[in-house]
Amino acid sequence: MSLPPLATVADLQAHLQRELPAAQADLAIRRASARVRSYTQQTISFVANDVVEVDGGDRTLRVPQRPLVVDDAHPLTVVELGDFGGLDLTLTEGVDYTRLGGELTRGYPTYWTNRLMGWPHNRVRGVFAPRVRLTYSHGYQTVPDDIMDVVLALATTNVSNVLGLRSESIDDYSVTYATETVGDARLNKDQKEELRGYRKGAFSVTLS
Repeated sequence: MSLPPLATVADLQAHLQRELPAAQADLAIRRASARVRSYTQQTISFVANDVVEVDGGDRTLRVPQRPLVVDDAHPLTVVELGDFGGLDLTLTEGVDYTRLGGELTRGYPTYWTNRLMGWPHNRVRGVFAPRVRLTYSHGYQTVPDDIMDVVLALATTNVSNVLGLRSESIDDYSVTYATETVGDARLNKDQKEELRGYRKGAFSVTLS
């Protein structure tokens, strides 16, 4: 899946208040975006109708990518996959499960336990099947400001010390770079703290 960078060349130039070669700025932003996505394990950018198979086996199931977007143009489809040749079962929200933010909670079935329940028929009621296929939309149409701030900070480091030098001198002028600016820009402790709420596994509820 090809994802757009989490900031633009214009954003970086405005942040630095100077012009940059487009190719250099674009590379710095893409590298910074990759760092943020790697840490959060989230696409962050909006993705429509993504299809994934996830582990079930419990009463609650949290969608892998957040925020979950559900509306008329972006429906959520939840299918319990039948094991050992059993039948797949498409679940209905409000009947088979409830949704709060990105967390789905399986309801107890109102039909006989062996109807479309896969194999074995005596699987525990009120829990999701071992494997569940989701078709869902997720992410942000506009990158949140706090995420963009981190991306621009990392990109600034990348363009400020492109060669990854520890220090450099020109005539009587010399500069020594901080450790975190040497080489490829890495997230520091404060930046990780800013991103922690977006990280996969962090609990957040967004109604949609």
